[in-house]
Amino acid sequence: MEVSKKPVEAAAGMMRVEMGGSGSVGGGGGGGEMAAARMEVVYEMVGRMGACNAVVVFSKSRCCMCTVAKRLLFGLGVGPAVVELDEHVAGRDIEAVLSQLMGSGGGRGGGGGAVPAVFVGGKFLGGVETLMACHINGTLVPLLKDAGALWL
Repeated sequence: MEVSKKPVEAAAGMMRVEMGGSGSVGGGGGGGEMAAARMEVVYEMVGRMGACNAVVVFSKSRCCMCTVAKRLLFGLGVGPAVVELDEHVAGRDIEAVLSQLMGSGGGRGGGGGAVPAVFVGGKFLGGVETLMACHINGTLVPLLKDAGALWL
């Protein structure tokens, strides 16, 4: 199953994804086109949610790596918007879209799962591995400042 995605800009391992397009999912049958339309709507919803705050973390409430990502951001003084997929009505669909993003080369994954998925400044950064790598190599704080998540 594919969702139409167009990478627009890449910087520091992040990818901005342009929403829209007329990509199709599946083999073109009636059910496949309905699934394609549904996934396109969910894809656009993820993009809107990812851009709603300077930092957005898609998470699951009982995921240890999600806790690591959230604690790192909170420890830096960032107040990310957190979307708990296991508590969200469209959580499974959102997770499917995030899995595709993690596997598409836009940002780097983070342990093979769809969560945590971190957006900074409306751009998909990646999973916990990318978040930690950016923190360790010193690029995370400048990204957060550029996104308006940190003022110091």
